[in-house]
Amino acid sequence: AAMLIAAIGIGIAGTLIERIAYRPIYSVGRLPAVVSALGASIVIQNGIMVAWGPRPQAYPSQVVPSVMLNIGGIKITLLQVIILLISFMLMGLLYYIIQKTTFGAAIRACALDRDTAALMGINIETIIFFIFALGPALGGMSGVMVGMYYRKISFIMGWNYGLKAFTATILGGIGNIPGAMLGGLLLGVLEMLGSAYISTAYKDVFVFLVLILVLIFRPTGLLGEKVAEKV
Repeated sequence: AAMLIAAIGIGIAGTLIERIAYRPIYSVGRLPAVVSALGASIVIQNGIMVAWGPRPQAYPSQVVPSVMLNIGGIKITLLQVIILLISFMLMGLLYYIIQKTTFGAAIRACALDRDTAALMGINIETIIFFIFALGPALGGMSGVMVGMYYRKISFIMGWNYGLKAFTATILGGIGNIPGAMLGGLLLGVLEMLGSAYISTAYKDVFVFLVLILVLIFRPTGLLGEKVAEKV
């Protein structure tokens, strides 16, 4: 129930952000839209800090029983299994929507060439509106799972996860959902290896070092494809 409420609430908030901060400038170019999105996130973070304070808030810890499972010699908690299953289900659902539905085809058309998509009869503003509902809804559900795992939430916690999600997307290939999944798994492995063999204090350093190396040597990502630039 908490995930459903979060999805609806954050989805509505995303559509409001689209109306207020994105729609007035989306025709200007991509860079102003990115700056506007960053500005909106900072405003939201600081608004939450003012409303609930800077200290982390406790999250219900008994949502899932504390049960340790042994799967193939790997110890994992029941909560981790549930989070993994829900995550893969959500990613599979997103992949199906993007790749197998008419709505997904419209999204891909807008991403490839907005002007041509408009000429084909696609309502660009409607597509963008629903994207701003779908993305935040998935983010809200992810936030609930993060709170369940760490048993606390704070106004700033989404910032690092957002940067890591961005890094995973670039690593896997922008616009490639399986690539983003692969990128996220690889980043998780790199974080754990770095924490185990060097120090947990530097685990974020490994993530952003990977981002720099990928941007230098393979800007399209692991599963991304080179696209000819139109002139």
